[in-house]
Amino acid sequence: MKKQLISKIYKIALVGVLLFGQSACSDFLTEKAPSNLTPSSFYTIPDHAEAAIASVYADLRFMGGGAGIFSSNWQLLEALTGTSTTETAQNSDLNNLYGLVHDGYTVHIVNYWGGLYKVIAQANQVIEKVPAITPMDAKQKSKILGEARFLRASAYFTAVRLWGDIPLITKPQTASSEDFLPARAPAESVYKLIVEDLIAAEAAGLDWMDSRGRVGTAAIKAQLAEVYLTMAGGTLNKGASHYKLAADKAFEVITYANSNPTSVNLFNTYYDIHRESTENKLEHLFMIQYNNSVAGNPMENFYPNFKPVTFSGPGGTGSSVPTPAFYKSYEEGDLRTKDQEGYFYTSYYTNGSGAPFSLGAPYVFKHFNQTSAGTSGAPGTRNNNLNVPQIRYAQVLLTYAEAQNEVGGPTQAAYDAFKRIRDRAKLTTPALGTYTAASFRTAVWKERWHELCYEQITWFDMVRLKKAFNQNTKTFEEFVGHTNLSSNQKLQAKHLLLPLPTAELLNNPKLGKQNTGY
Repeated sequence: MKKQLISKIYKIALVGVLLFGQSACSDFLTEKAPSNLTPSSFYTIPDHAEAAIASVYADLRFMGGGAGIFSSNWQLLEALTGTSTTETAQNSDLNNLYGLVHDGYTVHIVNYWGGLYKVIAQANQVIEKVPAITPMDAKQKSKILGEARFLRASAYFTAVRLWGDIPLITKPQTASSEDFLPARAPAESVYKLIVEDLIAAEAAGLDWMDSRGRVGTAAIKAQLAEVYLTMAGGTLNKGASHYKLAADKAFEVITYANSNPTSVNLFNTYYDIHRESTENKLEHLFMIQYNNSVAGNPMENFYPNFKPVTFSGPGGTGSSVPTPAFYKSYEEGDLRTKDQEGYFYTSYYTNGSGAPFSLGAPYVFKHFNQTSAGTSGAPGTRNNNLNVPQIRYAQVLLTYAEAQNEVGGPTQAAYDAFKRIRDRAKLTTPALGTYTAASFRTAVWKERWHELCYEQITWFDMVRLKKAFNQNTKTFEEFVGHTNLSSNQKLQAKHLLLPLPTAELLNNPKLGKQNTGY
């Protein structure tokens, strides 16, 4: 699937050159080849639709784009959580995120805004233009439109959680568009579109799982469950009705998984979560696709600084490393903390495949690609083609457990979902009858912190719950006043939202005032 997407991305890039370059060359050309693509001749055959949707998928990779020295855009959603810190401190923007003094100039924030709205713009093109393509197989058209609506919904879901009220753009834009400079829409209106898009995607006839790396029905239902869970609390505070919607939607995925355990399930080992051969399968309901020939895996900022854990010898940036307190907050015996078996490693092999040595501290192993970096006695391929997880089945289980508990307390089904996560970690789980609704709630939250760490999910949990995990006391406390251990700075109410990029405010007066506190 990666090579197919890459081929289609080249096509769409060529189309872009042709479309944007046409007017500049009009005086030079005295004759136009009838085969040249123009705004009116593109989106006329099914291949155009396939190329266009491939371009939307490609734009998801903005999260791995560079954000200055020793940093990538994705670190925006890790540095703020307090579960990671840095060994290098050479990137001022990243330091500002760790120190909770970020502003509208912070490059990660600027890049996230631009990246998300580019995905939205590309998806809008597909949703607007593909329906008119004739002839085109109805099922193929429906699937492409469903994929586009999922991708647009996912981009808006990220954006509304980061900035609150944001521009809501649903049509392709030009300089003459009436809303070319859009005002901000209420967050509730944005969530309305997100739900509508995901319900439409759910009905698009997609396969439950797609091993090629394209979105499937399992991912759509999982995302919709997460949207309902977020709407139940957080800014909208919809309460019981939306907790039930979240539980019911997550349970649809669980029911399918129980009947089709070879299609959707948890992996048997944690290593399968970051193994190239298991990409887009079983637990991985949706991933961002990476191939070194176009774009290699962007998570290498998790490598320890100047320690020879890969084929290239001493290197790495160490710009995202676990805080010691978070690593120690796991229960004793939790397999997720076991060296090279769970989500961390404390030793490795010299130059990736040589003599073992101690790292002297825990580092994130969850995104470590042993195929490319090397492992004991097996030199690496040097091509980091590992995909980046976006939705895992483990998240569905925990979403169900949390939502169902809010509906009717810790039921057997909620307990079973929660226990599956702990069983894989080789942990003993107290009997169902020992939990109250309150104690089960915090137990599930803790599993979300420990299971979904370093997947750009924890920050969104902090914002929707307005809670933070105290890594020293292993309890939850209010978001406002919580000390971020990466810098020993306290979270403030303003941190529940990010500042809008300053350049956007200057270029578009209709955006109004900056978010409060910035």
